[in-house]
Amino acid sequence: MSDVEIRDDRAAGRLEAFAGGELAGHIQYFVLASPRDALVPVHTIVEPAYEGRGIAGSLARELYGIAAREGVVVAPLCPYVVKWAERHPEEAPAADPELLRAAKDWLIAHPEGF
Repeated sequence: MSDVEIRDDRAAGRLEAFAGGELAGHIQYFVLASPRDALVPVHTIVEPAYEGRGIAGSLARELYGIAAREGVVVAPLCPYVVKWAERHPEEAPAADPELLRAAKDWLIAHPEGF
């Protein structure tokens, strides 16, 4: 979707998509530091008025792009991002199962905000 601007609000743990200046959707994520650095998407939300416009896919693609530029991996817990990654293996390398377990453990220990 070409008319979407995506912004990474790392402090808030949100990758946000804006269309026409309005928030169209976001991926809520956290940064895992151990056993290795990773971006961990937990939820993908698209506002009802923007559903079906490719917003979620644009967000997932950008999340993997950010990870690649930063030299980290993505350990997806969000069901949408998991499915997107399965459909785009050339853009979304599979996460190590140990890393996924560590991400799940972190989320269980820190449920606030998710």
